[in-house]
Amino acid sequence: MKYYNKLIFEISTKGRKGYALEQKALPEINLPQNLLRSSKADLPEVSEFDVVRHYTNVSQKNFGVETGFYPLGSCTMKYNPKINDELATLSGFANIHPLQPVETVQGLLKIYHETQNMLSEISGLAAYSLNPFAGAHGELAGLMIIKAYHEKNNDFKRNKIIVPDSAHGTNPASATVCGFDTVEIKSNPDGTVNLEALKAVLNDETAGLMLTNPNTAGVFEKDITEISRLVHEAGGLLYYDGANLNALLGKAKPGDMGFDITHINLHKTFSTPHGGGGPGSGPVGVCARLTEFLPNPIVKEKDGFYFFEDSKDSIGALGQFYGNASVYLRAYVYLMTFGKEHMSDIGPLAVLNANYIKDSLKDLFELPIKGYCMHEFVFDGLINESTGVKTLDIAKRLLDYGFHAPTVYFPLIFSQSMMIEPTEVESKDTLDEFIKIMRVVAKEAIEQPDMVKTAPHHTIVRRLDEAKAARQPIVKFKDIK
Repeated sequence: MKYYNKLIFEISTKGRKGYALEQKALPEINLPQNLLRSSKADLPEVSEFDVVRHYTNVSQKNFGVETGFYPLGSCTMKYNPKINDELATLSGFANIHPLQPVETVQGLLKIYHETQNMLSEISGLAAYSLNPFAGAHGELAGLMIIKAYHEKNNDFKRNKIIVPDSAHGTNPASATVCGFDTVEIKSNPDGTVNLEALKAVLNDETAGLMLTNPNTAGVFEKDITEISRLVHEAGGLLYYDGANLNALLGKAKPGDMGFDITHINLHKTFSTPHGGGGPGSGPVGVCARLTEFLPNPIVKEKDGFYFFEDSKDSIGALGQFYGNASVYLRAYVYLMTFGKEHMSDIGPLAVLNANYIKDSLKDLFELPIKGYCMHEFVFDGLINESTGVKTLDIAKRLLDYGFHAPTVYFPLIFSQSMMIEPTEVESKDTLDEFIKIMRVVAKEAIEQPDMVKTAPHHTIVRRLDEAKAARQPIVKFKDIK
C-alpha cells in the first residue's frame, strides 16, 4: 500500500508517458523571449493508469458529507440531493454563456426571479439580490448597504457596527473591510445579547448591529423585538447573519423580528455544495426602504419577460456577472422540492436531532447552557478535567473512528467549546453511533489519556503542528523553478 500513498512526483519514472501526440507539421510560432522558459518544465512522467490510480486514491482520503457524519456547528453541513446536481447540469443551463442576450436566457432568469421571491417569502424581507458570490460576500454587501443608507441621509457620523462577543468571526472582519469601527459587547452567559451592554454603546455614531438568531450557542434571542426597537430608536440598522437560518425555516422570519438586512448562505441552508473554497452563494435581502441600495443588477419581470435592472443608488455590482448560477439552480431545486407546504418540517427535525445528542451526552461533557437548544449546541469540554484531555484531543480522536470533528474552540465565550450541529438529514442510527463513540472517547480520556492526547493514530496524516502548518505551509512537493 505504500505505493498508493506516494505523491505523483514520487511515482514518476523517466521515459514513461501516458499520452501519444499525432505527428503533424505545425506552423512555427515565435514567442517573445521573455515568455520562453529557460529550462524544461519538471513534470512527473507517469502512465495514464498511474494518474487515474493516484487521483482515485487521493479522492478516497477526503472526508465530506457523503463519507460520514459531519457535525460542524454553525456550518450546517447537510446532504446535497443528487436531483439538484442532475437538473443544474442540464445542457440548457450548463452550456449558456453569461454574455448572451437576455432574450436567450429567459429560463435561467425566470429561476433567478422566482428564487429571489422565495427568499423574500422565507425571510420576510422585501427584495433580494443574487449578486454576492459567498456568505462573507453577502455580509460585505449588507454592510455596504448600511453605509450607503446613512450616507444618503447625510449621516456621516455613523461609523460604528456593534457585534456581540459570541458572533461569527466574519462579522467584525466584514465591518472592518467596509471601513466601520467594530464595537464588541459582552453577551449573557447563554450567548444572547445583554440589553444593558447594548444600551451602553448605542449612540448617534451607531450604524448598525450584526446578529444571528438563533445565536452561535444555539439559543433563540428571546429579546429580539426589544433589541430591534433599541437599535432603530438610536438610528441604526439591524443586520441578520443568515448562517443559522436553518432552525427557523417556515417557523419564523427575520423580517418579522425587525431585521432590515440579511444574507443567506445557500450552501448551508439550501443544500448546495459547501467547503473547499466554493462555490458558495450569499444573496443579500433588504426591507422595503433599502431596496434602492441592493447590488446591481436585480432580475425583474414584466409581461412574462425577464430582464436585468440597475438602481442609481445601488452599492454597485459585486462581480462581473450575476452570482454562481449553478449554486442558484441547485438551491432552486431544493426549494421547489420542499415547497411552501414542507419547508417548516426542516427546522424542527434539526432542533430534535441537536437536543437528542445534547441530552445523551450531558452526563460526560460540560453543558454550559442548560435547557433546550435550537439547531446546535455547545459543550465546554469534558466534565472530568483531571486527565488534562482538551477539546482538541477529543476532536482528533474522533477522526480515528471515522467521524468528522465538530467545530472546536468556537464560540469564544467558552474556553473548551465544542459546537455540534447534526442537521435534519441524519438518521437516529447515525446519531446513536456518534453518541456511542463520544462516550468511548470520554472513557478513553480517563483510562488512556496519553493515547487521546496523541490522536489521531489511524489517519493518513498524524497530528500536525498546527501553528507551524498555518504560518509555514509547504504547498508543493518540491521547489520547482
